[in-house]
Amino acid sequence: MRLLIVDGCISQRGGDSRTKQLLSAYAEAFRRTHPEVQTETVTPQALLALRPFDPAMLDERDALAAVGAWDAPVFALARQFRAADAVVVAAPFWDLSFPAALRTYIEYISANGLTYHYEADGCHGDCRAQQLVYLTSGGDVEREDSLGVLYWRQLTAMFGIPQFDYVFAGGVDLDPAKAPELVAAAAETARRLAEEV
Repeated sequence: MRLLIVDGCISQRGGDSRTKQLLSAYAEAFRRTHPEVQTETVTPQALLALRPFDPAMLDERDALAAVGAWDAPVFALARQFRAADAVVVAAPFWDLSFPAALRTYIEYISANGLTYHYEADGCHGDCRAQQLVYLTSGGDVEREDSLGVLYWRQLTAMFGIPQFDYVFAGGVDLDPAKAPELVAAAAETARRLAEEV
């Protein structure tokens, strides 16, 4: 089994990142429950190093896709994403969604003909994962229509991954005294999700 960890925990708190605490809880529980798992991690540094696509880059990528050159470096992240059996994405709740670096990553994994394709009836996913879990934390309360959650829910469907789950540690800046309790409760939910895969 291959677990892909997309670590978008870009935070001024460093190791004290609240979203990172959720990710650590999930990853530890997953490894404990699935001792045979092989993990691959896309780090915050790797995300921040990605260059957004400009027109010339898009033309080059489209030309490679047109001839099925899926082994080209530009498709490396998409190949990695497609091959994972389970995916966990962690990112803080920023400006109603998530950091821009994670959006750039999404552009790299969204490769028509590799991670999804079109047929007459619409888009069909080609990814192997059975579940994608999205972990986030934010100062405000959790909202059902959180753009980050909705975005990853729809991406999960586009990629053909049958199960989407998320954990939102919300309201952590409303009362700083309650933040550790809120994060601990969310981390426990993340652990349970990892154990159920």
